[in-house]
Amino acid sequence: MTFLGSRLRHLLELLDGDVARVYADLGLPDIRPRFAPVVRTLARQGPSTIRDLAVAIGVTHSAASQTVAEMARQDLVRLEPGADARQRIVHLTDRAARLMPTIEAEMAATVAAAEAFDAELPYPLSRLVEEAIAALERRPMHERIGAVVVEGPSGRG
Repeated sequence: MTFLGSRLRHLLELLDGDVARVYADLGLPDIRPRFAPVVRTLARQGPSTIRDLAVAIGVTHSAASQTVAEMARQDLVRLEPGADARQRIVHLTDRAARLMPTIEAEMAATVAAAEAFDAELPYPLSRLVEEAIAALERRPMHERIGAVVVEGPSGRG
């Protein structure tokens, strides 16, 4: 468990890095793997607030906001003011709409590759990740660390 965060970040770098290479191979070096869920969600649901996008794709508001800002720089989305001055509505651009067939094909290939990858492992990574998220939602890491600090490593204070 030592350096768990570092190992998880490295795993994510390996996975995302190779998906990004696929986009580069397709002639789209400016497309990032994290853009695909946003594009697909907007194509399916239509214009959305950043908060609604975050919920739909399962990331924090901050992460969604950063991704949307980068996508706006790449002319994949445009932002318009919402009913509330603090709210911004995210719309797909024509460029993103033109890229939808490529993004959908890449996503289908990635899902198939991820399923094959899961099958190679003694315990499917996708299931382990879901179980880890559920465990941390039940008892956050902050609480777990605090218990060790207060009670000692054995949990008995």
